[in-house]
Parts: sequence; structure tokens; C-alpha cells
Amino acid sequence: MKIFGSAWKKAFLVASVFAAIGVNNHAGASVDIAAADIAGSGKVVDQLDGALLNGDKFQFQAEVSRLMDIIINSLYKSKEIFLRELISNASDALDKLRFLALSDSSLLDVLKELEIRISFDKTAHTLTIKDTGVGMTKDDLVKNLGTVAKSGTANFVSAMQNGADANMIGQFGVGFYSVYLVADKVRVVSKNNDDDQYIWESSANASFTVSKDPRGNTLKRGTEITLFLKKDALEFQDQAKLKQLVSHYSEFINFPIYLHTSREETVEVDDDAGDEDDEEGEEEDRVGVAAQVEDAEYNHFFQAIHKDSTDPLTWIHFVAEGEIEFKSILYIPSKAPHDMYHKFDHKRADVKLYVRKVLISDQFEEFLPKYLNFIVGVVDSDDLPINVSRETLQENKILRVMRKKLVRKVLEMLRKLSESDDGHGDDDDDDDVVQVDEQAKDKAKADSSSYLTFWENYGKNVKIGIMDDPANKGKLLKLLRFKSTKSSDKYISLNHYVARMHPWQDTIYYIAGESVDAVEKSPFLETCKAKGVEVLYLVDPLDEYVMQHIPDFDGKKMQSITKEGLKFGDEDEKLIERKRKLYADQYDGVLSGLKKVYGNKVSKVTISKATAVDSPAVMVTSQWGHSANMERIIKAQT
Repeated sequence: MKIFGSAWKKAFLVASVFAAIGVNNHAGASVDIAAADIAGSGKVVDQLDGALLNGDKFQFQAEVSRLMDIIINSLYKSKEIFLRELISNASDALDKLRFLALSDSSLLDVLKELEIRISFDKTAHTLTIKDTGVGMTKDDLVKNLGTVAKSGTANFVSAMQNGADANMIGQFGVGFYSVYLVADKVRVVSKNNDDDQYIWESSANASFTVSKDPRGNTLKRGTEITLFLKKDALEFQDQAKLKQLVSHYSEFINFPIYLHTSREETVEVDDDAGDEDDEEGEEEDRVGVAAQVEDAEYNHFFQAIHKDSTDPLTWIHFVAEGEIEFKSILYIPSKAPHDMYHKFDHKRADVKLYVRKVLISDQFEEFLPKYLNFIVGVVDSDDLPINVSRETLQENKILRVMRKKLVRKVLEMLRKLSESDDGHGDDDDDDDVVQVDEQAKDKAKADSSSYLTFWENYGKNVKIGIMDDPANKGKLLKLLRFKSTKSSDKYISLNHYVARMHPWQDTIYYIAGESVDAVEKSPFLETCKAKGVEVLYLVDPLDEYVMQHIPDFDGKKMQSITKEGLKFGDEDEKLIERKRKLYADQYDGVLSGLKKVYGNKVSKVTISKATAVDSPAVMVTSQWGHSANMERIIKAQT
């Protein structure tokens, strides 16, 4: 097990981008981007086109041409993934530079900033993605963009033929070519510290051209990719669309992403200012990471991924190690959706899967069992298989391992939350799971009202879990809450009940009914109250179904006080049996008369100690029959 201090905790959260997504609009802090920096405008286009005409022309490797045809024909419905792939590639270039700079800090001398910038030009119909990463030499441009490993193409083609998710293109090392889903022509300008600045360009035909950039070193370092958009892809020069895609696919990239936009502002000008009445103001949206890891950041992050304006009830942040390593933050929303149980079968947990901080899917229903469908969070792994997809996860043990650890951590989070209310618990931490956010864990313990909020919103989920998840039933039982004859309208746990049982008591007693008011008036309670025995109130329609799955708790059997065979541990069974026989003989006429009156409506009429103190008789349920409350529920459902 690795132990991490608070400094590492903050560094981890920033590095994983498991923090709030800051979106800032500051016109005063804007970054000016000269017209010459936006490829595809005015004289710049002419200058670059001229250079490319005189550049070196290369033929694409046969596999590349075949690959581009496959991509264009198989991914046309998912064209937006091109942006995810380009940002992922830019992030890889920045990661590589940062790694190299660890041994040679001079690599950063020419340009300190490590960032990604996205801009568009509606006049030229271009979209540009620029990074300050390691950049490419001329040879790199020819090798990396003109050829592709046969294995990558073969694997991708094979996966497509087998029905795999085409969105996983980037996992085969061919993600760059998805640009041709939206672009007729692509221009790549790149500057590596070891070479001059070069331009690569292709129009998705059989060839590409590489030439030295006549503008000189305008990038300083890094790569700028300009897409000349197709007519049916002009939606990708819209600020809102781009912002939504970046937030959806790449919100956990380690580096800041700037979206260059412009807005018109009408300003008052002097008479000698000319005829200009409008001034173009530039601003940037930064999709990045918070510098500090505090409660506010965790709350803001939840609001960003769940599209919610309220704070979460609690959360857990951890690193899982072992067979599969991944990082995760899981939240419990403070309020359940109003229609949660009406659409229960269709509601799934809002947990997103990221691989190396790039969104892979938010549709993995198998991540958590149905009863935990209220969980919100993210999972990020660096070592999932390169062709990870829903089908792949289902076919091997990866999903089972991840699911087991996620469920375990959710139940741990609930246990710690419940301890503030219950005062009983056990240490159930995994040896291969490292807790990251001790502050959040302590916060959950300190708030005694948090678990009550959870129970009132998600108590039914716990009960469904007891029925559906026998492997974790023991942990879930400790999360149950009921009102009782001694709880003064407050909820208690089964642990609480057991802790204050009579020394002679070996049974947990309960009564089921439509409401607390209804069961409090039941004559069945009279005997229990006379003996000072606590009785749990089961007033939720699910409760009796759940009790069918709970024969005992902590060695104490469960017993409905409305069923025959009710016993108390303080009684002399031999004496009771002698009294029963005596009274049976004495009241034989009454018993037989009542049986005739009720006929087939009752199975038998007997003398019983279940008879209430202040009531002459009660109707009890046979040991294996439905209680009156269960009959009422069944009738209501038909």
C-alpha cells in the first residue's frame, strides 16, 4: 500500500484533473492572436500555398489510404470524435515534452507555457488546434503522418469487422486520420527544438506535401493543426459547440485548454477615431484545473459533471491498485430525482469512464449494480486494454474487478456516513485502495444529519440491494433504518436495536403496516409494550419483501409480531403450554363456535399468548402466510 500526504493529495487531484472545471471569461485578460497566426486567412494562405507548391511531395503508404477510406465510411455518424483525438494527441505531445524536460530543463527555455489552444475562422471556414508540446521535425511529419504501422490498420479493420465501437479509433494509433471526417484539407505546422518549422498538408488523396515554413519560426515550439472544414461540418466553428465537445470529451486533460472566441462590443469613440463604431474584443474560455483541492473544488466538480447547481451529500476519492489500477471520485447527490423510482429500471449510475483522461464512455451500465444507480462520478485508468470497449469489458474480468472495487468503496462511503448517525461500524478499507481525500471522509463522519438525508432519499435503494446483492447483504443490513416503539419518531439501525435488547431477548421483533400511525394503534403491540420489548415499524411497501431475505441479524432471528408462533425469551414454555391446554378445554365451545362463524376465512381458532393485553382476540397470520399488510400491497398492485 502506498501512503500519500496532503501535498500529494493536491498534486494528484490537479494531475488527474479531478477538480473543478474553471470557465473564465475575461475580456481584459484576453490573449491577442494575430491574423497571421490563423492559417487560412488573407495573404498568409497565399504565402503558404506557394511554399507547398514547391515543397516535397510524398505518396501515402497504401495502408493509410485504405485506412482513411474506412474511417470516412464507418465513422460518419460520430464525426465529432476528431476533436477528442486531436486534443488527446496534443496532450501526449505536452506530456512527452514535460517528461523530457525533467532531464533537460532547457527544452522549455524557448516557451514556458504548456497548453492547448483552439480557434476558428468563420470567414475561411477553418478550425485550428494548437499545442506547445514537443513538436515534430520534418522526418517526424513524413513518418508519423504519412505512414502507419500495419498492425494498427489491421487491428482497426479487424475490430470494425467484429462490430467493435468505431469511436475507439484512437486506441489503435490512427486517431489523427479522423480529421478527414470533417475536413477536405488538413494543414499541420510543427516546430521541434531540433529542426526548423515545417508544414505538412494533404487533401485526403493519395499524397501529401511537406515544405519549410516561409514565415520562419512562428510557433517557437509545438504543433498547429488547421482543418479546412467541409460544408456539412461548419457546426464545428461554433463556440458553444466546441466548448461542449471539449467539456464532454477532454475535461480531464492535464493541461489548460483555451478556446479562442470573439465578441462584438459597441464602444464610444472619439471623432478622430475614424469610421469604426465596433471593436472586436477577444476573450478565452479556459477549461482547466483548480490550483487547490478543497471542499469547494469537489463540490464544483460534482456540479460540472452532473449538471447540478447543488452540492453533493458526500464523496469518496481513491486510487485502486492491484490487477487493474484506476483513480476515481464518486459522489452521492444530496437529493434524488423526483421520478427516480418510477423509472428505476431505466435509471443508471452517472459514472463516466476515462482512459488516460480521455472520455471513453458514459454508457457503461455494468459499472455499478442497479441499486447504486444514484451514484455520480468518474473513473480514470491508464492501463485498460488499447481496444477497450463495452464488449471488451464484458468479455473479460476487468469489469468484474472494477465493479467489485467501486461497489466496495461506495459501501464504505455509506458506512462512514452512517457512523455519524449510528456510532457503530467496522474498518472495511481495501488493502489495494488508497484513500485520497481524508478531509472529505472526516466531513462525512462529522455531519450527523447527512445519513438521515441519504436515507430519506435513497433508503429504497439499500433495501433493493439487500434483495439483489447477497454478497454485500451483511454490509447493507447495517445501513437499514427504521422507526420503532422506542425511537421517539427517529430512525434507528439494527445495531441500535440489538444494543438495547433485553438480556433474555434473542429475537428482533417487527410489525408491518401502512403508516406509523396505523401500526401504533395495532393491538399486537400491547403484549410487547407490556414486556418492554422494542418493535420495529415496517411502513414502506418494500419492507416486508426485504424481510423475506433477512432471516437473522447479528445472530438474532427476525420475527413479525402479527404471525403465529410468537415467543419471548423470558417465558416458561412448559407453563405456557399447560395454560394453553387448560384454556383450550375451558373455551372449547367458544373456539369451535368462532371457527364456524369465520369458516374458510381462517385456518384455525386457538388460545394463544399472542392475544393482546387489552383486546379479547386478534387475527394472526400463519407462519408462512402473507400478513394483512402484504395482502393489502399485493391487492394494490393488481
